[in-house]
Amino acid sequence: MRKDARLDNQMREVKITRDYLHDAEGSCLIEMGKTKVLCTATIEERVPPFLRNSGKGWITAEYGMLPRSSKQRVERVRFQGRIYEIQRLIGRSLRSISNLSVLNGYTIIIDCDVLQADGGTRTASITGGYVAYHIASRKMLSEGLIIRSPIISQLAAISVGVVNGIPMVDLTYEEDSKAEVDMNIVLTDKLDIVEVQGTGEKRPYSSDELLKLLSLAKPAIKKLIEMQKLALSNAQP
Repeated sequence: MRKDARLDNQMREVKITRDYLHDAEGSCLIEMGKTKVLCTATIEERVPPFLRNSGKGWITAEYGMLPRSSKQRVERVRFQGRIYEIQRLIGRSLRSISNLSVLNGYTIIIDCDVLQADGGTRTASITGGYVAYHIASRKMLSEGLIIRSPIISQLAAISVGVVNGIPMVDLTYEEDSKAEVDMNIVLTDKLDIVEVQGTGEKRPYSSDELLKLLSLAKPAIKKLIEMQKLALSNAQP
């Protein structure tokens, strides 16, 4: 039995509040249990140097934790190894489901700020980041900045792992810290794989365990996709 009385295949309570900030082109607060992440989207009329005159736009991400988002104070270090890796994961995931040619000349910056951390902050950032991105793309459409949505498919992410020999979904910090196998899975609404980050923290894991963890992630991501749709259902301008 998990400490919060969840089943092994059960996510924590999830809440997505869209338009959490007034001035951002897109925003939401995503809460997964005690983990809370504020995701915002900013539209800028510029592209990185390597995309100039390419006919494409760009999507990038930044990730950070507030100093007291965890039990110990977190230093404000922008390019710490872990932070940089998570930023790349978020940006890479969102670009994978986008037609960058539609965004010609524009960059969308997704900022993910962890207000409270209890495991799964990077996967919550991807799930919430998609919502902020979707709202921002609608705004661009309504203002005539683009002629169609750049979004090709929907996506969400969830953490899974093996703790005390038991595969389980949506790990808390305590579960994650003692996991034998730790994995983050990003899937589209068709359950196609965008990314699987899997590490044998304390031992190697088998292909059967990998498939078991993937099978645990799929229903959870289906539910997250539905919650994203619900949050976005009234977001049309």
